[in-house]
Amino acid sequence: MLKNLYISNYALISELNIGFEKGFSSITGETGAGKSIILGALSLILGQRAESKAIKTDTDKCVIEATFDISEYKKLHSFFQENDIDLDVDCIIRRELTSAGKSRAFINDTPVSLNVLRELTSKLIDIHSQHDNLLLSNENYQLEVVDTIARNSDLLENYQQKFVNWQKLKFDLQKLEKNVEKSSSELEYIQFQHKQLEDARLVPGEQEELETEQETLSHAEEIKSELLSAVYAFEEEKAVLPLMKDINNAISKVKNYLPEAEAWHDRLESAYIELKDIKSEIESKAERVEFNPERLEYVENRLTELFTLQKKYKAGSVAELIDQKDEFKSRLLQIENFDDELAELKKNIDLADEKMSVAARKLTESRKKATVTIEKLLTEQLTKLGMPNIRFQVSISESEVFGETGKDVIQFMFSANKNREMQLVQLIASGGEISRLMLAVKSMIADKSDLPTIIFDEIDTGVSGEIAHKMGDIMKQMGRSMQVITITHLPQIAAKGAYQYKVYKDDSGEQTETYIKLLTPPERERELAQMLSGTDFTEAALQNAKELLGQKSGKAESN
Repeated sequence: MLKNLYISNYALISELNIGFEKGFSSITGETGAGKSIILGALSLILGQRAESKAIKTDTDKCVIEATFDISEYKKLHSFFQENDIDLDVDCIIRRELTSAGKSRAFINDTPVSLNVLRELTSKLIDIHSQHDNLLLSNENYQLEVVDTIARNSDLLENYQQKFVNWQKLKFDLQKLEKNVEKSSSELEYIQFQHKQLEDARLVPGEQEELETEQETLSHAEEIKSELLSAVYAFEEEKAVLPLMKDINNAISKVKNYLPEAEAWHDRLESAYIELKDIKSEIESKAERVEFNPERLEYVENRLTELFTLQKKYKAGSVAELIDQKDEFKSRLLQIENFDDELAELKKNIDLADEKMSVAARKLTESRKKATVTIEKLLTEQLTKLGMPNIRFQVSISESEVFGETGKDVIQFMFSANKNREMQLVQLIASGGEISRLMLAVKSMIADKSDLPTIIFDEIDTGVSGEIAHKMGDIMKQMGRSMQVITITHLPQIAAKGAYQYKVYKDDSGEQTETYIKLLTPPERERELAQMLSGTDFTEAALQNAKELLGQKSGKAESN
């Protein structure tokens, strides 16, 4: 329940700190006193959009802080654990706005996003404004009412999981069908590209080998001439090998006299053998090198072919061409497998559709069962609220397509008169009838939803007299299981509350200020008397106020 509300520097409020009690309470005050300002501040706690112009003039920051007693709401514990927020019996929710346009939200001094804030406050409090009466004409709201009474949260979550899966599969099918269409139109071109690269018989490293061979063939005569010159240099008189032989013989003759000579002899012997091997390899290579114009032409043509393919396919190497060929092959295989993929995906969609249909039917069955309860409860409540000929029906029809909430289309049908057929609520109900119907709906939902607090902002619009008394009785009854706060201009309803608060303005200072206070019994009598007959209330009005409060004149407190 809402335990305390603190407001600082908001609109016409410099500072306000007010506590609230359990059960049913009323808030009264003249039009323009600032009741909507207090509700506006409280709506920020619920995560509504903040505007810097709401900050009191000549101040830098405003603060709205609400304290909720959640000691009896164990189901909220998981929320605090999941969001890593400290849990206490008193939950303090704070919203801070700066004149620079910045907004911050806190739960038990832990900074949170507005989404987290909304998630929590939606479980703590419901503010019903006058404009919310229009919700009764909204089929989505009517559906929410039915699901709340039917306690369909688990069934709805189960259905929505299957609906999301079904939607994803349908999206995948559309995507695949587009790919099939696109690929089919490109099939011949992909086949051509793949065949062209396949026919090229590409080999990794081939280009580098051909480029080396091209260099050799292009300079064959020069290579052969120079290699033969090297061979002659090895064996001609005064050439390398004879000289090496002479040198080694000379060293051999002195190795018995010089210790170093033995090592020199061995090293020269190794060098001689190595040079002979080199000479043999050069000679062999020189014999094999021949100018071959036919081979050179083939190599150059093959390189031209490879360069042309690289340019066409924007590849930097033969390896990249091979990768593209493999990619074309993969795409061709994919196209060949499209039929199998389409068949498999359609099969999965049929299975998902069947599961979703089963979940939707369970929702429909649950909703149809709930309509009996809804029609009975609302008829009873509306009869008490001065509609003896009320007829109310929850119509459930089937949509042609699945939606996020199933296939059910919910419509509230209504007639308050004997001689008039039931029609859609939004087409036939008057303002006063809408107010009474909305109160009956809220009363019914509150009993099923375990909501701690509900605030009614002039839900009694369009009613008066005895009907107001009965609306007050319903709110009083609701207050036995939850906290109910109503903002009202009707003394009959205000008197039903266990507590009464008054919102008022003070113009005595430099600025107009809005305040709220809990009325004492004498103050409450005077407030009700003023609501009955105006500021200059009569003794009769005061007596009437006492009677509304259930007091006897002889025991009533004097002014």
